[in-house]
Amino acid sequence: MSPAVLLRNALRVLIPLALTSTFYLYLYPVFLGCAFPLPQPDTASKTEAQSSTLAFQDTFRQHFGSSSHAAPFRLLALGDPQLEGDTSIRNYNRESFPHLTWAIRHLTYKTEHTSLRRRLRQVVHDLVDVFFDDIPDTAESIRKRIDLFGNDFYLAHIYRTLRWWTKPTHITVLGDLLGSQWIKAPEFERRSQRFWNRSFKGGERVPDEVAAYPADEYDLAGLLGVEDENAAAWRRRIINVAGNHDVGYAGDLTIERLERFERVFGKAAYELRFELPINDPATNATIYDAEKNPESNRLPPELRIVNVNNMNLDTPAAEQSLQDKTYAFVNDVINTASAVEYTGHFTLVLTHIPLYKPEGICVDAPYFNFHAGGGVKEQNQLSADASRGFLEGIFGLSGDSNAPGQGRGRRGVVLNGHDHEGCDTYHFINQTEGDERQWKVTRWESAQADKLLETPGIPGLREITVRSMMGGFGGNAGLLSVWFDEDAWEWRFEFANCALGRQYFWWFVHLIDLIALVALVGYGVLQAAAAAGFDVEKWPSTKVSGETKTEKTENVEKKPVQAGNGDIKKG
Repeated sequence: MSPAVLLRNALRVLIPLALTSTFYLYLYPVFLGCAFPLPQPDTASKTEAQSSTLAFQDTFRQHFGSSSHAAPFRLLALGDPQLEGDTSIRNYNRESFPHLTWAIRHLTYKTEHTSLRRRLRQVVHDLVDVFFDDIPDTAESIRKRIDLFGNDFYLAHIYRTLRWWTKPTHITVLGDLLGSQWIKAPEFERRSQRFWNRSFKGGERVPDEVAAYPADEYDLAGLLGVEDENAAAWRRRIINVAGNHDVGYAGDLTIERLERFERVFGKAAYELRFELPINDPATNATIYDAEKNPESNRLPPELRIVNVNNMNLDTPAAEQSLQDKTYAFVNDVINTASAVEYTGHFTLVLTHIPLYKPEGICVDAPYFNFHAGGGVKEQNQLSADASRGFLEGIFGLSGDSNAPGQGRGRRGVVLNGHDHEGCDTYHFINQTEGDERQWKVTRWESAQADKLLETPGIPGLREITVRSMMGGFGGNAGLLSVWFDEDAWEWRFEFANCALGRQYFWWFVHLIDLIALVALVGYGVLQAAAAAGFDVEKWPSTKVSGETKTEKTENVEKKPVQAGNGDIKKG
């Protein structure tokens, strides 16, 4: 079979396969129906499938105009990209074939040996190590370099495609931006450059002057539902959360590690406040005013984002001064929050390590490990005490029904990462259990099935651990919608997940595209040769005794062939 025929037949398969797979890959959120959940005033009247369909249709309409149904706050949440680097390559910072180098040194008498026999024996040993050590290490190092290069663009594909299709108003990466807290400054800079110039190209860190410290008097970071330059800026900004692979656990977190993270990725602890304007004068008249409406418990609708560096909440810590700052920050978040008796405010906590849960609730069970000299070396979750600081402190929940606001606390949700498998849970406490009451945790689906949210005397809080966006975990992204219900004067939210799939599909599509492109170029070259007068359909032909098989066949004299019925016919 000639190359032209071979390529033509191959392209009949490659081109449809390449076009189909590429079309799916670059429009995967469309095919999967990914969309931010829509505000649902009556969620019980619609099934999950119906809500997802309506959300997808609304997202589709946004690309051809504006949408009056989309939630005013739409957060694209990405967990644990963990960019690896040179330190993960086997032969990093050393030559590829060291045993071959030593074999050559032995043969050229650049080493000392007591006899020729020992010299030759060492040469043989080194040559054996070339095949069993150097070649496998070099092959694995090449594979790892290619993998690192491709992984950057795999993560970039998730970020870029979802940012284009779902149209988020805000974006966050929930910690572990990089793959190791122990890397030195040059490697940290290289990975940081890859983060901003490849994986999250076009993104910006939150400016230091915008990332505010909690205070009673504050400036708004923006208005929700208003399209202006500030809204456009927030679509570019990435709210980066500090993770253990970025700055280290409490036993590894140092001033130097924290400073380099904040210099490149933004502050590790701050708050952002966004207000939702109310345009109806009659509705505005119902909002609390010290002079005009002092009896109202309605506050102007406000969404408060709290970025908490919880890496050193648990003890012991390597840098006590840093832990003291973290405690002071959490206390100031609590002290500057609105009173629990008032409605209209919503708190969104972004952090890395999940809250405490008993074993069996999520994939990661409670686990602590400590350095020999003291300091937290590793942990899967926060301790129960640290977790209560979030539930009872930041959100004001209480097991005492006589507490302010009957212990119902403030509206909000916690988003974090760390557990790469992800988890969706509900923390609650039963006020009717008296002195025996304690915090409990269940899966979100179970909480809904048991109607815990509707049962009086059981305040609670939802915690969403976003599944990792790494290829090994399916390339996930969280879609959080938050909207304001004016009738109830409360914020509501809903969460959805969108997964690209394992990184192997991304590699497969681009390899098929490359093969199809090479085959197409090769076929084009053959067609150009045919146009120049070359017979590419019959090339190459095998020559027999100075003439081709075709020529020899044409010179063979045709002899009569005896037919079965006695007639003669030409062969």
